[in-house]
Amino acid sequence: MTAPLTDNAVLKLLNVESAYGPIKAIRGVSLQVRRGEIATVLGSNGAGKTTILKTISGIIDPRKGTVEFKGENITAQDPAHIVQQGLMHVPEGREVFPLLSVRDNLLMGAYTRNDRDGVARDMELVFSYFPILRERAAQDAGLLSGGQQQMLAISRALMADPDLILLDEPSLGLSPKLTKEIFEIVVRINRERGTTILLVEQNANMALNASDYGYVLENGRIVMEDTCARLREKEDIKEFYLGMKEAGVRADRRWKKKKNWR
Repeated sequence: MTAPLTDNAVLKLLNVESAYGPIKAIRGVSLQVRRGEIATVLGSNGAGKTTILKTISGIIDPRKGTVEFKGENITAQDPAHIVQQGLMHVPEGREVFPLLSVRDNLLMGAYTRNDRDGVARDMELVFSYFPILRERAAQDAGLLSGGQQQMLAISRALMADPDLILLDEPSLGLSPKLTKEIFEIVVRINRERGTTILLVEQNANMALNASDYGYVLENGRIVMEDTCARLREKEDIKEFYLGMKEAGVRADRRWKKKKNWR
């Protein structure tokens, strides 16, 4: 099932191709994220998930295709310009400022804003989502645990009051308990604030349960897409991503490929 491009799509990629030198990382990727939803891109390590996010946020310039955000073509735009348009990227591995305090890390997320009262309100809001950050507000971010740094990275993005957050592998290196907690907060942020989220994640079970619409990426290509409710019921997803193999099923992927690239 391929979703038609709709007017309420806050983000659109059309036939995007990006590479690292001679190696193509993503090929003919087309996807969209509708305003107010959580969309997810599933795939194994090296499938090209992180490259999609880096291409959207301007870290990597695509060789082909277009990226639109809120109706504006942002293909290969400067990352600073993209941030100013309301798109925030929470990178894989957290990437907090280790020598700055937790509070200063949060204020760095709000550096494009001029509304002091709004910044103060959002500071209180992120502390309500992640109370441990209030307790550690004066502590250097580099001294936080991995899970706390992930909380800080997400909160820093929220401080920009974004229209869209790109969230890259939030479960990476975290315990199952912390992963569950992080995903619950991500869903709360989406439902309570209406923040649109594009989530990249290897933990397919958590991603499918948290998201509204999903894409499956293999070898740089989108090979399947559907609502997450339907994806959870597909045999290939159950077998290869959820570990629910049926007796007698051959270990071959049987994707019904619908090519979106040219």
